[in-house]
Amino acid sequence: MNRHERLSTLLDIVGQRERIDVDEMAAELGVSAATIRRDLDQLAGQQLVARTRGGAVASNVTYDLPLRHKSARHAPEKQRISAAAAALVRPGMVVGLNGGTTTTEVARAIATRTDLAERGEHPSLTVVTNALNIANELIIRPHVKIVVTGGVARQQSFELTGPLGTRILDEIALDLLFLGVDAIDPASGAYAHHEGEASINRLMTSRAARVAVVADSSKLGRRAFAQICPCSRVDALITNEGADEELVSAFRGEGAQVQVV
Repeated sequence: MNRHERLSTLLDIVGQRERIDVDEMAAELGVSAATIRRDLDQLAGQQLVARTRGGAVASNVTYDLPLRHKSARHAPEKQRISAAAAALVRPGMVVGLNGGTTTTEVARAIATRTDLAERGEHPSLTVVTNALNIANELIIRPHVKIVVTGGVARQQSFELTGPLGTRILDEIALDLLFLGVDAIDPASGAYAHHEGEASINRLMTSRAARVAVVADSSKLGRRAFAQICPCSRVDALITNEGADEELVSAFRGEGAQVQVV
């Protein structure tokens, strides 16, 4: 486990338990107590945890890991998923991307496709997103037209949410939406932890001709706080080889085309 992964793991654990002990974390993660202290000091410096004598407690943001600390989790799986997702894009499409680490990887994979990078009289691709970091990744690509929804930015995910974003989405149509989720279950659908993100993502799905969920296997068969859409609205699911076979069959039974990479 590298340092980035260790920081994410510590944030996960403190979010679940609300309080952690340095010696216990050192034993669980197989590192020295001094290493854990340095890690907790760094997280405390970013106001992600509050340091206590001998450990740390949850701060008001640890329920939802900031994006920069999520990015290392399941990284190889997300890269394979993003490559498969980017292959679905065709020149001239209007593509939607919501926020998240997997959709950010999809944006990068799309941006590096050489066949889409040919410059003509018009951009070869239009990307609509409510994620500030994705817009920042793609704005330097002259062949991509970027449309950013309005809204209020969330620090944890860089997503714009709220009613200010609905006006733009009400007036456009998407050929394909890549939907990142916090959880997805074949019986009850796709979910986000935050109700504001779920709301704007739900509207994005309603504007899309086709919805492709990009989610690593850790998110399958789970539910979170706020539903984005039922599985009947999901046309495709791209996930990794660790996916449970019964769950994959269940998603296919709900009509989704499942690609395991």
